[in-house]
Amino acid sequence: MADLDLHSRYATDLEVFTDADAAYKRILAIYEQSATTIREAFARLAKGDEAKPVTANYPYLGVSIAQSNLMVDARLAFGALFEAGEYGTTLTRPALFADYYREQIGLILKNHKVPVCVGVSKRPIPLPFVIENSTADVTEAQVRQMQFFFSLPDLAFVDDEIANGTYRPREDAPKPVALFTAERVDYSLARLSHYTATGTEHFQRFILLTNYQRYVDEFCSYARKVVGDENSGYDSFVEPGDVITTQQGVSGVELKGLPQMPAYHLTRGDKQGITLINIGVGPSNAKTITDHLAVLRPHCWIMLGHCAGLRRTQYLGDYVLAHGYLRDDHVLDADLPVWVPVPPIAEVQVAMQDAIQRVTGLDRADLKSRVRTGTVATTDNRNWELRYDEFYERLNQSRAIAVDMESATIAANGFRFRVPYGTLLCVSDKPLHGEIKLRGMANAMYRERIAQHLEIGIETMHLLRDQGVGQLHSRKLRSFEEPSFR
Repeated sequence: MADLDLHSRYATDLEVFTDADAAYKRILAIYEQSATTIREAFARLAKGDEAKPVTANYPYLGVSIAQSNLMVDARLAFGALFEAGEYGTTLTRPALFADYYREQIGLILKNHKVPVCVGVSKRPIPLPFVIENSTADVTEAQVRQMQFFFSLPDLAFVDDEIANGTYRPREDAPKPVALFTAERVDYSLARLSHYTATGTEHFQRFILLTNYQRYVDEFCSYARKVVGDENSGYDSFVEPGDVITTQQGVSGVELKGLPQMPAYHLTRGDKQGITLINIGVGPSNAKTITDHLAVLRPHCWIMLGHCAGLRRTQYLGDYVLAHGYLRDDHVLDADLPVWVPVPPIAEVQVAMQDAIQRVTGLDRADLKSRVRTGTVATTDNRNWELRYDEFYERLNQSRAIAVDMESATIAANGFRFRVPYGTLLCVSDKPLHGEIKLRGMANAMYRERIAQHLEIGIETMHLLRDQGVGQLHSRKLRSFEEPSFR
């Protein structure tokens, strides 16, 4: 049985469950009650009624693992704990994470043969994470009052220590059962809506990242076509501003201006569809968006972009399949030191190679002449060509075959957050060899390659989905003191 006396240090109103669905329903009820309390109190404050301090906390999930319950399959990448003790976490937005919570709780129950407990945590839900609509009608005086009646975000509880592997449990806290606390999840959900101008409920588990609008245009054309096909498995296409296209028509109003990193969602009822995000240029954007996407626990993210080819044998329009990364982007140095290796994920690499063959029709011999595998160097200097003498030696010694500005960042954050990752780039110029892309050349290459490049990315996601995501989440991404939740 779960030791409620131990978990009562972290939560109240604890109940024990041996069924994942029943535990989820309790989590949902606790969250909805807290959220309703906050919304009703905020409405009273906005109307000018007398306000009182609000008590509304996150749900808590706990499990106690004895030494005798540790005999689990060592091949598991997630869903198990390998050290005796008390584990717990705060949870949020259960309606959004329904399938994920049921799956992860179910794995604990199955693998350890112990119950879990659910209760009301001692962590309050901050007001901004519940009140999502405009507060334009709230006066300045009422804004100043909020801090006295509602909890506001506390950055001391919004960090990545668990994911970074630097967290050490305090004596008054359980060991983590998930990579992110509820506050960290809520913070990122709010950021995702802001950056992408789409609701978080539309995000799918397979994510394509690009930095070219032409890929977006091609994806939109593809998405509208397959949504109109009742046999495609896709049920809607969502664009910025939550403009939704289904077989029944289009709803919503198109945005007049795009957000910083617009997202486009080709959805399925099981969330196994594809989200495409135009992240813009540079490692800073790449880190920002993947920092926040990680809380959605995607099955995979893949970078589709352009690069500078570094080998004389490469041609404009050739593909680069990254097997390694030279991290010269600097944005993740504090979270993931550069001495940490970022390995390729075999399942993703094989799927991308198979997708290239299927889409291009090239056989194994011809494939090697148009696709190079090797190290991609990611730099934070958009004009790295102007520092030729400085970069030449590093690029040559690293055996890099291409240079870009996002791929290593995306891969490193995938490694850091246990999200399988991959990179497929298209050579758009060869500055070391005098082949600079001119407007006419670039337009011709774009017309010929973008549709094919995107099709390869989509086919890769289909292959990964069809083979089953259980194998995709590799053990090589897990640390030796790892939370149970994927």
